[in-house]
Amino acid sequence: MISMSAKKHKTNRQGAALLVVLFIVMVITILSLGFLSRSDVELACGQNMLLRTQMDYLAESGLEHARGLILNPQDVSSECFTGATGQQLVAGSDDYYDLEVVRDDSEPANRCNYIIDCNSYRLRNGEKIGRSSIRGELRLDPCIALWTGNDTTVWGGVIINGDVYCNGILINNNIINGDVFANDLSGSGSIAGQQRAIGDLSLGWPRVTVDDFTSNYPIETIDANSLSGKEFGPYDPVRVCYRNYHNGDLELAGGVQIEGMLVVDANLTISGNGNVITAGKNLPALLVSGNLIIEDGCGLDVYGLAVVEGQTQISSGAAGVNIIVIGGLFVKNGIVGDGNITITAAPAKTAIVVWSEVGVAEKWGQAAGAFFRNIERK
Repeated sequence: MISMSAKKHKTNRQGAALLVVLFIVMVITILSLGFLSRSDVELACGQNMLLRTQMDYLAESGLEHARGLILNPQDVSSECFTGATGQQLVAGSDDYYDLEVVRDDSEPANRCNYIIDCNSYRLRNGEKIGRSSIRGELRLDPCIALWTGNDTTVWGGVIINGDVYCNGILINNNIINGDVFANDLSGSGSIAGQQRAIGDLSLGWPRVTVDDFTSNYPIETIDANSLSGKEFGPYDPVRVCYRNYHNGDLELAGGVQIEGMLVVDANLTISGNGNVITAGKNLPALLVSGNLIIEDGCGLDVYGLAVVEGQTQISSGAAGVNIIVIGGLFVKNGIVGDGNITITAAPAKTAIVVWSEVGVAEKWGQAAGAFFRNIERK
């Protein structure tokens, strides 16, 4: 028979065991909760890292998107699309990026540089989370401002902001703010870029013909041999001012304003000042199938691409000549003469739509490539 003291001792041992078990369960519970809490924190950190990585890649995608639009400005209404917000990577997703693109106008030599800011984020319940910001400086290269089909001399009055292609020997006696593609380069002038082989250029001469543009746009025929103080445009749709070769050469005697495109299927003579040609969207500014002749003391401003199938001739001793081209000047038979000429590459103004041999519309631009000079996260 078990005594009362033995029963009490046994009960005490069972109570102590229960306390030990409860203590162990409590410790295990606390440790488990700690592990769970730490796991939740690590999971949240992992999700945040994943979100940040996704937003970083999204911001880089935004840079590439901007790069494509800058190389193909035919697809956008403005060269610089500051404040373009809410670009979706995939339709229906919650991931967005905002683009801000500005051209570097700090000096003419930088006109082919663009500063791109991209801010990416995920939109959740109207709040932007996981933001990532990146900035890149894009350089269009090459970006041809002057193209000549044979030996050419850049004299003291010529300033070129952009690259030069010369299918021959280039004698440079002034300033070229860009690269030079030529068979040979000489002269006392300076170049901001490098001398490169003509084979390094992948850009082709634009397919700009009289028939292509006179058959694809409304035409306003120019009958008078000499124009002075006359305005053409602006029009909607954009029109082509056309001088038929049957009517002979055309003279701009001063104060002629053209918005759209001027097509002269003959020689074009500039004999006065205040002549301005501004290209319409995706159109060249000027096409001359013959020679472009600039007389002494006269001027011409071209905003867009000017294509001369013949030669650009500036009258001997025409030191008073003042020609400004904001876009590009493409002359098959070169430039001769004297005078002040400033040619500045402007990719958005020279981007055009041309037609293939089978009549299919194709894009053309004076920039054959682009690279990021630097990229930094903000």
